[in-house]
Amino acid sequence: MGFDLFLKNGKAPSGGEERSGTRTDGGAPASVEVPAKAVRRTFTAEYKRSVVEEAERSTEPGEIGALLRREGLYSSQLAKWRQLYREGALKGLKDDKRGRRKKPKNPLEGRLRELERENRRLQKKLRQAEVIIDVQKKVAAIMADPTLEDDEDDW
Repeated sequence: MGFDLFLKNGKAPSGGEERSGTRTDGGAPASVEVPAKAVRRTFTAEYKRSVVEEAERSTEPGEIGALLRREGLYSSQLAKWRQLYREGALKGLKDDKRGRRKKPKNPLEGRLRELERENRRLQKKLRQAEVIIDVQKKVAAIMADPTLEDDEDDW
């Protein structure tokens, strides 16, 4: 009978939640939306430093656990951040991104690319000039060859 009542008016027999996910007893609505894609959380170096320093100031039992729960962090994150903090404070906390590290840029790299581009352009012009010179040589040879002139008279 309870199930039939639920089907008729869309409410649970106990009056707790509707089928749409909102509460009918005056409480806060329940969120049923799930994001399409999970987003990885990122933390700034300044935030990490403040959490590590607050954890270091903790003296009472359970304070660090409360800090982790309040901030929504894992103890492994805090352990990693502490290690980085000891290695180089803020500097150590800045470079903990995943994936390949970027190589430092060579200050002459831009100039090198520019010179290589100019070299390719000049090589192309040189090939064109060589073709033109070859054609001019052939034309000059044809114009200066007396045997070709005699052949034209035979026609």
